[in-house]
Amino acid sequence: MSIAPEGVDPVKALFPIFKSHPELIYLDSNATSQKPEIVVEAIDRYYRSENANVHRGIYQLSENATRTFEESRIRIAKYINAETQEIIFTRGTTEAINLVANSAGQAFLRPGDEIVVTVAEHHSNIVPWQMAAERFGVTVKYIPLRADRRLDLDAARTLINSKTRIVSLAHVSNVLGVIHPIRDIIKMAKAVGALTMIDGAQGLPHLPVDVKELDCDFYAFSGHKVFGPTGIGVLYGRKTLLQAMPPYQGGGDMIEKVTLHGSTWNELPSKFEAGTPHIEGVIGLGAAIDFLKSMPMDSLLNHDRHLGTYLTHRLKEEFPRVQIMVEPGDDWVGTVTMAHPNIHPHDLAAVCDGENIAIRAGHHCAQPLMEILGVTATARVSPSLYNDESDIDAFLAALRKAEKLFLS
Repeated sequence: MSIAPEGVDPVKALFPIFKSHPELIYLDSNATSQKPEIVVEAIDRYYRSENANVHRGIYQLSENATRTFEESRIRIAKYINAETQEIIFTRGTTEAINLVANSAGQAFLRPGDEIVVTVAEHHSNIVPWQMAAERFGVTVKYIPLRADRRLDLDAARTLINSKTRIVSLAHVSNVLGVIHPIRDIIKMAKAVGALTMIDGAQGLPHLPVDVKELDCDFYAFSGHKVFGPTGIGVLYGRKTLLQAMPPYQGGGDMIEKVTLHGSTWNELPSKFEAGTPHIEGVIGLGAAIDFLKSMPMDSLLNHDRHLGTYLTHRLKEEFPRVQIMVEPGDDWVGTVTMAHPNIHPHDLAAVCDGENIAIRAGHHCAQPLMEILGVTATARVSPSLYNDESDIDAFLAALRKAEKLFLS
C-alpha cells in the first residue's frame, strides 16, 4: 500500500483519485466508492500480464487468468461465508435482483402468490418485482414506515402471510442510511415458507455479512460500492434453490450440451454466467474484498456514524430550516439526507461542486420513498473512510454560501 507523504492523510493516500484531485471532497460514497490502489493495480496487472479469456483456453495464459478469476470467487465466498458454487457473478445488484425475480419467479411463483417489499426500496428492488407480478400473475405488497422512518414490523407481520412467496428488501436504505431489521423480516418469511432476497448494495460496504448466519436465501451486492470496479456484482443464492431455478440467460459456458433439438445446463455457478464474464471486474472485486478484510468494519461504521451525527447536529444548530429525513441511531450508517425549503437539491449540489465537494441530489432512484417523505428530491451526504470532520465543515460552508446566493 502507498505510504502517505508528510502532511497527506494516510487513508486518502491509499486512493489514487485524491492524488489526481487533491482538492476533492468526496461525499457521495453511497452512489459509488472510490477505488484503492490495490484494486487499480490488480486490474492493471491482469491487462498487462494475464489478459486472456477464462474457462476456455488450453494454453498457459488462459489458465493463469482462469486461476486468478476463480481465486476471486473463493475469496468472496469466504468473506460472506458461502460455498463457492453459490457465488454468481452479475453486472451488479440490479442484475442480481432481476435474475432472482425472473428465474426464481419462473421456478417458484404461481398465480395468486404475493411478493412483499418495502416502500423504502431503490427502484432496482421494486421494478423487477412489479414486472414479475405482471408476468406470473402475482401481487406486490409493501411494508410501510413508522413515523420515525423505520420499518413498521407490526405491519410486516400482517403482510407476510401464507400467500407470501418472496420477501425482498434492502439491508440498508440507500436514502436514509437506516439498517433494516432484516433478521426479524427473514424469520417472519421463514415462518410462512417464503423465500428471502436481501439487497446488500449498501449493506456490505458498512457491515460484516454472514449469509449462513442471516439465513437468507439470496443476497446481492455491487462491486463499485465496496471499493471495487463498476459493472461487476455478486448474487449469493442458496445452492438448492439455484439448482432448481432455470438459467437467466443463454449462451456460452452456461451449457452442458447443445444440439439442434435442445440444450442442457452446466453446473453451478456456470449455469447463471452466460458469455465472456467481466474478467477484470471480478479480479478487481477480489482485490476490493481483500481491502475490506484489512479494514476494521466496526471502526469504519463508527467513523461514518460519527461524521453523520456531527453533520446532523451542526445542521440543527446552524440551519434550522433544513429538513433532516432521519435521526441518527444505532441502526444507521451515517448517511444524512436533507431538504432545504428554499434551495433545490440540484442547486445545492451545483454550489458544492463549485467548491470541489461531491454530494448526491435527486430522488436517488427511490421515488415512492420521496413521495412518503413529502419531497420530490433531496440532497444526500454519504461519508466513507476517506472523509473527516473537515470535509463536513466544508460542506456546511458550501450550504451557507448557497443560502446567501438563493435567500439574499
